[in-house]
Amino acid sequence: MIADAQRVVVFTGAGISTESGIPDFRSPGGVWSRYKPVMYQEFLSDHEARKRYWIYKREFYDNMAASKPNAAHRAVAELETLGKLWFLITQNIDGLHQDAGNSTDKIIELHGTNRWIECVSCGARSWAEDLMPRIRNEAVPQCECGGWLKPATISFGQAMPVRETNAAQQAASACDAFLVVGSSLQVHPAASMPLIAKQSGAGLAIVNLEPTPLDRIADTVWSESAGAALTAIVRELKSRMAGAN
Repeated sequence: MIADAQRVVVFTGAGISTESGIPDFRSPGGVWSRYKPVMYQEFLSDHEARKRYWIYKREFYDNMAASKPNAAHRAVAELETLGKLWFLITQNIDGLHQDAGNSTDKIIELHGTNRWIECVSCGARSWAEDLMPRIRNEAVPQCECGGWLKPATISFGQAMPVRETNAAQQAASACDAFLVVGSSLQVHPAASMPLIAKQSGAGLAIVNLEPTPLDRIADTVWSESAGAALTAIVRELKSRMAGAN
C-alpha cells in the first residue's frame, strides 16, 4: 500500500512513545490513574487546580527530558527520507518526531506541544527548556503580563486548534494511504481522521497492540509494537524500492 501510494499520511498516538519511556496517559499507572485531569476552565478559574495541573506537568517534563526517539520514530523519519511521507499527524505532545528527524513543516501536532510554554492571557510563547528553573521552583509560573503560564497543549475542555485540525482533515481527505501507529482511536476529533481517509478512498492500515474501533474497516491491522512493525515496514519498502530500480 505504501509502496504504491503517492501521498502517505502517518497518524501517531501515545503507543509510539511508550517505547521511549513516556507512559500512556490512560493506561494503568499512567497520569490519569494517579491525577485527576484538570479541565481548562478549572485552570483559568481555580488556583488549586492550577497547582495540581503543574504537579503532573513537572512529572511529564521529567519523563520527556529522559526520553529519546525509538525505532518507531526513526522509521517514520526514514519514510520521509525515502520520499514516502506526505504528512505526519500526531496526537503526541512530546516532540520526539522532530528529534527523530521529521521536518517541522510535515508535522501536524493536533494536541499541541510541551516544548513551548504560553501565556493564557497575552499569548506570548517561550521555549520550555528556557523556563525550566521557574517551572521547577514556582507552584504556578506567571507571565510578565500577570497571566498564567501553561504548556502549549490542548487541555480537556479547551477548543482544538483550528489551523491544525483543518490541516489534518485536509491531509486525511486527500491522501491515498493512511497509516495509524499506536493510537487507541478513542479521542475525537483526532480519531475521525482515519475514517475521513477511508471514506475518501485511501487505504487504511492500523498498527496498535490493542483493538481499535476502526479495525473493522481497515485494510490491514497489525497487533504488534510500533517499533517492530514500522521497522519491518520500512525494511520491506526499501527492498521493493531497490528492486524497482
